[in-house]
Amino acid sequence: ASIGMFSIIEAGAKVGDNCLIYPQVYIGKDVALGDGVTLYPGVKIYHQCQVGDRCILHANAIIGSDGFGFTPTVEGHFEKIAQIGNVVLESDVEVGSNTVIDRGTMGSTIIRQGVKLDNLIQIAHNVDIGKHTVIAAQTGVAGSTQIGAHCQIGGQVGFVGHIKVADGAKVQAQSGVAAAIKKENTAVYG
Repeated sequence: ASIGMFSIIEAGAKVGDNCLIYPQVYIGKDVALGDGVTLYPGVKIYHQCQVGDRCILHANAIIGSDGFGFTPTVEGHFEKIAQIGNVVLESDVEVGSNTVIDRGTMGSTIIRQGVKLDNLIQIAHNVDIGKHTVIAAQTGVAGSTQIGAHCQIGGQVGFVGHIKVADGAKVQAQSGVAAAIKKENTAVYG
């Protein structure tokens, strides 16, 4: 492995063979990196997250930040809900610059094998993205949504939470997906 200047690797973290870690990367406690992982400058991986073999994370990607979990109180303010899960990136995942993938509230946020995420994407807590799906820039996926395998998602698409998107779905740029897509290989827009 090659570790650049001013990078930090916390206690219990494991770095696989032939990893390339650029300067100013943060790898949190008990993180696991597979073999051949590339982390470009400024990448941050929070505690207990897992990154599979041959993943590429571009500059300033954030893996494992807290999900957006708050509950209203009787006094009228919001109280934070502990986010105790993690993020799992399977093998051959690529994550673009300034993309954020939140840790699960409980359990894992999962990005499956071969997924490609563009720059400036928000993946919320407990999302599950299927194998070999591609998602373009400025897309947002709300919590607990499941996106199938081999989907193609255009830029600036928004997904509501707690829905399922079937395998092979194609979603045109700037669409808002407010309900499940149940039929495989469906193309939607608008």
